[in-house]
Parts: sequence; structure tokens; C-alpha cells
Amino acid sequence: MNASGLPLLDRRIADCRACPRLVAWREEVARAKRAAFADWTYWGRPVPGFGPADARLLIVGLAPAAHGGNRTGRMFTGDRSGDVLYEALYDVGLASQPTAVHAHDGLELYGVRVTSPVHCAPPANKPTPEERDTCRPWLVQELRLLRPTLRAVVVLGGFGWQAALPAFAEAGWPVPRPRPAFAHGARYLLGDLELFGCFHVSQRNTFTGRLTPAMLRDVLRTAGRAAGLPTGTP
Repeated sequence: MNASGLPLLDRRIADCRACPRLVAWREEVARAKRAAFADWTYWGRPVPGFGPADARLLIVGLAPAAHGGNRTGRMFTGDRSGDVLYEALYDVGLASQPTAVHAHDGLELYGVRVTSPVHCAPPANKPTPEERDTCRPWLVQELRLLRPTLRAVVVLGGFGWQAALPAFAEAGWPVPRPRPAFAHGARYLLGDLELFGCFHVSQRNTFTGRLTPAMLRDVLRTAGRAAGLPTGTP
């Protein structure tokens, strides 16, 4: 495998219909829409990863938002979680602009790719363990394709952490037993890959101050430097 296969993988992900509950939900949301987006044609499909095929840093979330990525077709685009994440990436010099509005808004990520262990928007933002496991092969393939350049990963939240660790192991990185525990600011070395934990950029965390913009920038800056990417000064 090599990085040239990533666009093909993204197309295959976008055509997946493996989980009946998720297929029904994402398509119903796309039909019903939210009043604020009544004039949008929703994506309504699995949302592939976003970012260059030679990324050195990977950010792993949870799943697309019903009226975010499920609407726009791009990870963390069009919702408040994405507003926080992309502004932080811009602030540390890893994105071309601080906003992500739609899939053709000109946003570029510098050496960074964003993905998730579940590619369909789930009801109540809660995929089942079976849906998580069914989707895992996509993440494993993505990791294998990124492996030549990938040097660091930031995992957002405990769900993503639990879902991603088996994928790292299956993709060939040494994951210790017992598996590393999730915590904000956690940092582990998996062979040539550095793994970072960060609270998820959910509204629950950002509105309550559990995760502040400064905390997020600190994790992204540290991980970016571990990946060999140029980042701004604090």
C-alpha cells in the first residue's frame, strides 16, 4: 500500500452501507434537515477523512455530526466542534484558515489529516460497539496508507481512544498490554508513532471549560512538533 491509494479508500468509505441503523439515520437526517439548513442538499453518506495523503499528524475524532459532516461531507465541517478544532489548528499554523463552512471553502491542512473511527453520523452521537467494530477496517486501511509519513496522532475523547488502539495494533504499531489509558494530555510512544490524548471538542466540553482553546492549542502544538511539523510559538 502507498499514499496514492487514499483517494480510492475515501471513495469506498463514502459508498459504505454496512450498518443498517446508521444508514437509516444519516439518510433520514438528510431528508428532514434542520430548519437553518433547509436550502442545503445534505451529503447524507459516510464521511471520509480529510487532509493530505502524506500527513505526519492524524487527528481522530468520534463520528460525524448529524448536521455537520453529515451535511457538508467533510470531517468536523459545519458544526461548533469543528469551529473549535479548525480555529486551533489555524492558530498553531497547521491550517490555512480558522473556519470550516463547506467542502469547497478553500480550507487546507498542513501535514495534518482528520478522521474518525465511525464514518456515519450516529443517533445521539453514540455509535454502538458493533458499529464501531464494523467500521474499524476502514481506519486500519487508512492508517496503513498513512504509515510511511505518519509520526503522531491526537485522539479526541475516550470513545475514539478505545476505538483507535485496536486499529493501531492491527495496522502494525506495537500497542502495549494493558492498553494505555486515556487522559487529556496523555502521551505514549508506539514504536515510531507518538500518541496523544485530548478531551473531545464537543460542545459539552468546550462550553463548560473542561477543554479550553488554550488546552487544545497546547496539545496540537506539542503533537505537531512531535510529528516534525512547524508550529507557531505559544
